[in-house]
Amino acid sequence: MAKVIPSGHRLGATVEGLDLSRPLSTQEFEFALHALAEHGVLRYPRQELTARQLRDFSARWGELEINVANTYQEPGIPEVMILSNIVENGKPIGLADAGQSWHTDMSYSKTIAFCNVLYGIKIPHRGGEPLGNTEFCDQRAAYDELSADLRKELEGKTVLHDFNKFWEMMRREKGSARPALTAAQRKAKPPVSHPIFLTHPITGRKALYANPGYSMRINELPQKESDAILEFLFEHQTQPQFRFAARWQAGDVLMWDNLRTIHNAVADYSADEPRLIKRCQVMATRFFQERS
Repeated sequence: MAKVIPSGHRLGATVEGLDLSRPLSTQEFEFALHALAEHGVLRYPRQELTARQLRDFSARWGELEINVANTYQEPGIPEVMILSNIVENGKPIGLADAGQSWHTDMSYSKTIAFCNVLYGIKIPHRGGEPLGNTEFCDQRAAYDELSADLRKELEGKTVLHDFNKFWEMMRREKGSARPALTAAQRKAKPPVSHPIFLTHPITGRKALYANPGYSMRINELPQKESDAILEFLFEHQTQPQFRFAARWQAGDVLMWDNLRTIHNAVADYSADEPRLIKRCQVMATRFFQERS
């Protein structure tokens, strides 16, 4: 029997009793969907998955993305991206994902992300404590705690998001081996705009949909005013009272709701502490049409 164990924070719960290596029944999926909508971040411990099983479980939630930066994909399964600091024969086997700063995956895309599904295969530890934990901030709570005047001022406005902003930020990180995006990759992911407040399609609750990683400006405001408000929002949305940290263990499947959260992978492990995670990104096509 599946059960949900809440974390005790605004976000986060552990789901026990579901084997993700096999197809979920309709009842099991509805249970999991409700749990994700309620808690925003779910941990499924002690899973044993192949890359194909990870892909198949993720596809149950919606259409899967094939990432524009397609260097690090599971062979023959392009929907599965490899996140790792491991180097073999002088070449990285995956994309480093730690130390990225706060962001929302695929806010840079016309079709935004619904949820992420990550499977931890190798998790570094030091002194008995896991490293590379994933932090989250609850953007529903961040919206709720904005002043009524600011919510009224920003209602109906849109934010421009740009994939290249984040990519270049990561290229500036010490030791980064990321190449610049090619012209074809830039063309595939041009800047796009989305509402600054997003109504969640399941709960009907509003969330702040802007993030330091990809958000460039509020389109309807002069640049100076936009910069000032975004600076305030970036500080507001990452306050400690909105935060929750998921502590990785090998065998965990961690999934989160991108419509409600922003996240950051903590860069507290070194090159000789191997980390290997495989990831699928589920697009929100079941809820939203593409935005221009």
